[in-house]
Amino acid sequence: MAASSNPPGETPPAEGSISEAHEERADGGLWEHPGVWSALIVIGALVVAGFFLARIFGYG
Repeated sequence: MAASSNPPGETPPAEGSISEAHEERADGGLWEHPGVWSALIVIGALVVAGFFLARIFGYG
């Protein structure tokens, strides 16, 4: 039987594996929160719609 290069109880490395542990990337902040962008789009649409409604009903 071939001699094991790993001590007993340790998992041997996978054959042909080239992966390495990677660090978790930082949170992208505001750019990764689509709810914020969706809210801004909805608020903007309501403002524009309000402008047109105000013009239709004679406010402005």
